[in-house]
Amino acid sequence: MFLPSGSQDEFGNVVSNRNMVCEVFRDIIANRGFVEISTPLVEYASTFTNRYVGMELQNLLKWFNRNGEIEVLRPDWTSAIARALVRLKSKQKKWAYQGSVFREDQPGIEKRQIGIEIIQTPEILGESECLFLAKELLEKLNINEYAVELGHTDIFEELTKSLKLPAAEKQRLRVAMHNKRKDEVFAIVTQYGDENLATELVFLIGAYGSIDILKEYEHRWAENAKLSAILQHLNRIITILKEVNIHEIMVDLGRVKNLPYYSGIMFRGYSSDNGDLCFSGGRYDKLYDQFETNMSAIGLAFDVDILANKMGIASKRERIGIVATDDTLAFAERYRSKCKESIVEIVYEVDPSVPYDKVLLVKKMNGNFEVVEA
Repeated sequence: MFLPSGSQDEFGNVVSNRNMVCEVFRDIIANRGFVEISTPLVEYASTFTNRYVGMELQNLLKWFNRNGEIEVLRPDWTSAIARALVRLKSKQKKWAYQGSVFREDQPGIEKRQIGIEIIQTPEILGESECLFLAKELLEKLNINEYAVELGHTDIFEELTKSLKLPAAEKQRLRVAMHNKRKDEVFAIVTQYGDENLATELVFLIGAYGSIDILKEYEHRWAENAKLSAILQHLNRIITILKEVNIHEIMVDLGRVKNLPYYSGIMFRGYSSDNGDLCFSGGRYDKLYDQFETNMSAIGLAFDVDILANKMGIASKRERIGIVATDDTLAFAERYRSKCKESIVEIVYEVDPSVPYDKVLLVKKMNGNFEVVEA
């Protein structure tokens, strides 16, 4: 039988590495005081397509249930967890999850994620905890060459608040900024009569790279209290990251939110060798407005498949074959406990296609069973 487009079977090392990523993650979150949470794989579409979340229904894996309501495979953890936490009414502030999300607008419809959500926690503390955990996980997986990129949703919002843009046009402008289409950004803004702002936004698209860019914009935005406060906030986070030995830090002042619920700092982590996106996240205080709840919240998610691939081939373990019989199976199984660091298989005969490092035979000598090398 063939598989649907975007689905695939996987074997061996890639599966082992993925499981190892999750094991290391679970150990870290336990040590940092997180509680695990799981939400159903099947949810109502409205949890993700409402105006607070803003996902496109066409991008979700969906169907009608027997009552005519649209259900979907979970496309996003953050929104699902927000729905769950409002119902739970727990005082726990740090949550962690692992599992798949499903979207049709991404390569491969299934994306495996692990991540954290932190609620009702002071800004700097919550944001730093996210990035501290990211650092710990990457380095425990021996992914030591990575860069952290910082941005902030309110830069775009502050600069464009004076424009009388219809909602659809503002979203078109946001998409043009995201895609770094300078010509389109300039055309949209000048159409609404502000050529100076159009020029400012075009320059902002290029405000990407070294943290030295912040110094230029501290001078450029000195008269704007809101923008100056954002730059000060980014500088505080950068100082903290340097103090924990994260030195490859970038900024993208022109970055815009890709979902409506983001409402503050945004961050991403890239592999330094080829730019793979290892994690992403940010603040989303406005997400809980849909539940008429005032809740500060921040989180980040890791792409498990990318992390597993970055780990490379797992360290090779010695592979041993123990040749036994019906009468010696129990002895061979007891002997296995002496080979804790090795892969041990009990067989009746050696398969020449299996690359054993060592083959052992169980023999009866002087009335006792013993193992000898073949």
